[in-house]
Amino acid sequence: MTEAPAARSPRLVVAGVMAAVFLAAMESTCVATAMPSVVASLGGLPVYSWVFSGFLLASTVAMPVWGRLADQVGRRRAVLAGLGLFLLGSALSGLAQSMAQLIAFRALQGLGAGSLYPVGMTIIGDLYAGERRARIQGYFSSVWGVAALLGPLLGGVIADGLSWRWVFYVNVPFGVLAAAALARGLGAEAPPGPRARVDYAGIAVFALGTTAFLLALVEGGRGGSWRRPELLALLGAAAALLVAFVRIESRAAAPLIPLGLVARPMVRAAALTGLFSSMAMFGALAYVPLYLQAVAGSTATQAGFVLTPFVLGWVVCSVVGARLVGRLGYRVVVLAGMAALTLAFGLFTGWDASLTRLAAARDAAVAGVGMGLVFVPMLIAAQGAVTRGELGAATALTSFSRSLGGAVGVAALGAVMAHRLHGRLGTLAADAPAGIRDGLAAVAAQPDLLVGPLGRGALGGEALAHLRGALAHALDGVFVTGLGLALLALASAFLVPAGSARDLAAAREPAAPSR
Repeated sequence: MTEAPAARSPRLVVAGVMAAVFLAAMESTCVATAMPSVVASLGGLPVYSWVFSGFLLASTVAMPVWGRLADQVGRRRAVLAGLGLFLLGSALSGLAQSMAQLIAFRALQGLGAGSLYPVGMTIIGDLYAGERRARIQGYFSSVWGVAALLGPLLGGVIADGLSWRWVFYVNVPFGVLAAAALARGLGAEAPPGPRARVDYAGIAVFALGTTAFLLALVEGGRGGSWRRPELLALLGAAAALLVAFVRIESRAAAPLIPLGLVARPMVRAAALTGLFSSMAMFGALAYVPLYLQAVAGSTATQAGFVLTPFVLGWVVCSVVGARLVGRLGYRVVVLAGMAALTLAFGLFTGWDASLTRLAAARDAAVAGVGMGLVFVPMLIAAQGAVTRGELGAATALTSFSRSLGGAVGVAALGAVMAHRLHGRLGTLAADAPAGIRDGLAAVAAQPDLLVGPLGRGALGGEALAHLRGALAHALDGVFVTGLGLALLALASAFLVPAGSARDLAAAREPAAPSR
């Protein structure tokens, strides 16, 4: 373990971390708007989704690795190495000459992006403590909200006004400035001592196992079937590698994820609440715009505006929740957030074709309030439950559980939607006239025809009405499943230890061995 670097300028460090986190957040939203231009330039529509999935897989797998490296070789080295990898991936993505190259370079970019949030939040945890740490991290949560609002618009402006390649190039100058701020603001660290070992075996097995699991989820969710031999093989390999990983970690001198962390009640609660709430929220958010456009008849722009209250509720309540934990304790604030999230899903299950944008915005705002009251307080709680030598691992474990929850949620709810949609379309096709039956068969083979304007124009009014009903039925299943996940998240909130944040910090047990 390295000693904490002396910050020459805490404000410069905060600015550098915020800029780095903002770049990672923007990359998740900005690229989506530019992708039609990318496909027009490079082709590769059949592997379109892997531009996003590759980035998600790489960043999710890398998070715990970077967090542990921050504990072992130092925060400054870890964050600068991760930022450098992210910028290299950005530059190469802009230079890509084929969709295969773009997917590979996006994965490289994701490996670097996996360091920016967990290591950045670890640095903030080093610099600040108590209520000030809570306030600063509440502000960082707002960075994601701003990126969610500006990212799609900025991506469209850059793609239309310059080129889709500049969506990636623009990261480089701002990333260099962020790196310069961090390098100057953070003092030099002593070189790692002889005991600062890196768990290479644990890293390799963890990366392979997590990748196999997420690959199975991505492909299973897209195909709607989990019985394909290749998916079962991936899931079996993931389970075997997980068992091997636990054995390796129990014997490693410097494990990637110290098993003692999972035994801490607060860290365990942070991981579980992050996992279940992310499964529910991010899984459902992927399908809210689809419901608004394909069932309620909104345009893409109108659907985007409906999500604005969600982002604002998240941003405001992140700051408010971070301040409330000092007065009310973690459990009260997190329970309130989970109750709001569960209420939002109860409202989602009542949606139908008569849904208005105002009602949808109201329900989305309730969900945003819930997420804001959960994410930042639980990150602060996990950081307060460990020593500095475990701060990076605990922060990365919390971030990883949320990222994994989002990936699992999108895939699982996608499988629910595909299963229900195919079932309803089969029932309709059996009873429909021949002309409508052809349209139903076309959508069964390619459901995105229902959302695209070209497909809607080709289907005809009567077939379109049937199809909207089928999609509403499928998405109802998504929201009901999301409600079940939200209830699990609410139950997990009761695992959060009771008491004030100050009392819990004072009563923190000594650090557990890292074996």
